[in-house]
Formats: sequence, structure tokens, C-alpha cells
Amino acid sequence: MAGALALTLLTTACGSTQQTAEGSAVVALAPETEPVAPSTSPPSTSTTTPTTITPTTITPTTISTTTTTTLLGRPTETALEVFGFAGDVPLRYPAQQVAVIGFHESSHDGSQQIDVTEPPTPVLTMESRDRGTGSRTAADIAVAPSTPIFSPVSGVVLRSGTYTLYCDHADDFVVIEPDDRPGWEVKVFHIVDVQVSAGQRVEAGTTLMAPEARVLPFESQVDEFSAAPPWPHVHIEVIDPSIPDRPSGSSC
Repeated sequence: MAGALALTLLTTACGSTQQTAEGSAVVALAPETEPVAPSTSPPSTSTTTPTTITPTTITPTTISTTTTTTLLGRPTETALEVFGFAGDVPLRYPAQQVAVIGFHESSHDGSQQIDVTEPPTPVLTMESRDRGTGSRTAADIAVAPSTPIFSPVSGVVLRSGTYTLYCDHADDFVVIEPDDRPGWEVKVFHIVDVQVSAGQRVEAGTTLMAPEARVLPFESQVDEFSAAPPWPHVHIEVIDPSIPDRPSGSSC
């Protein structure tokens, strides 16, 4: 996508959007001290409370770009960990190496807002597509080319196969009913040679869904912020199908 663009950047665990400057390091030497005699008291004991991952709503910071766009993406190892929650459904990264997560509006009225945890990759909310849904109801996750794509949730496959994207391009998809919210649907698009079928059980971060993400034959919105050259992306959204969807008017 070309042209000026208003972005909403979300704070990430890496604490950077790749706009850093190299600097020289200064090493401070500790002063010499007298040796301390070892303690004869018994060591103290303490109990450590395990840490629980909880969804966090991050207050965005708005930055206006007028001439050029800075690429945020850089190869980051994800360990297929949880990057966010849609309601009480945890979503894991679909690939081991990710450049950036670009959120946008889903085209389905039943789509659920995704709250990020503190993922290691850069995260941003992209310019509105005027779809009337939440600004983070769909995630475009830029993944390394030719890398395996794994299930983002545990559950049962409802349907999978090939569909026509934008009435013109063949694409593969998988729809999963998540264990954490029966009745909802986790939809995954833009993959190649889907490996799972209806009725099959999948495990988050374990079950291989496709050997790679699809390289789309056109420029996508997230490409402006991905690695250079742009990596393919996997689209993930979570839908409550009990919420009626407005007719799109599309004939395909």
C-alpha cells in the first residue's frame, strides 16, 4: 500500500519499533572492597507464586507518517507462544519465526476483538478499512517464507479446503471450533496445501496445518510494515457465528 498512513502502534515486550540508534557502551568498574566473611546463618526459604498469562489491553500511541514508512518487522523467534486472547480463547503464533502482527477489522460482524498479551514481535493496528467492526478483530501475522504453519488453537476442524479470495485468487483455509469456547470459530487463511480436514482434532502449536503461508499475488496492507522484502502473512480471526453477519453484496 502506498501513500500516507496513520498508524496505531501497540507496545510490545521488545520495547522497540526498530527505530533505535547504535551507541557506544560505557563499562563502570566496581571499586575494590574488603572481603566479607561467609555467613553462618541458615539460608532463608521462600515460596514463588507461578506467573499466569492474562490478556492485556494496551493503550495505543498514534504516530502520523507523512513521507516514508519505517519497517517494523524483523525476524523474531516466537516459540509458538500465546500472542493474544479473543474473549477466553488463547491464540498462539502459527509459525516459529514472525516479523510483525498487523491488526485490522474483520469483515464479519461476529468477529471478536483480540487483546494482546506481551508478545515478542512488533504489534500495530493498521489504518481502518471502514468495515464497522473492532479495530483488532483480525490479525495478519507476517511469517518467514517457506516455514511450517501450525494450529493457533486446540480444538476440532469444522471445515477446510480452498476458496476464492477477492473473487479472483485461489487460497486455502481452515476453520476450527476451539476447546476454550465451543460454538465459536477460529478462521485461518492464506496458507498452502492444507493438511487437516473436517472432524480432525488439532493441538495448539503442535498440529501442522500447512507447509507454508501463501505468497499473495498483490500487495497487502501489512506488507508496508513487514520484513524487507515483505514476508507472506497468515490471517487469523475468531468469530461468534450466533451474531448475524450483514450481507456483503459480493456475488462470489
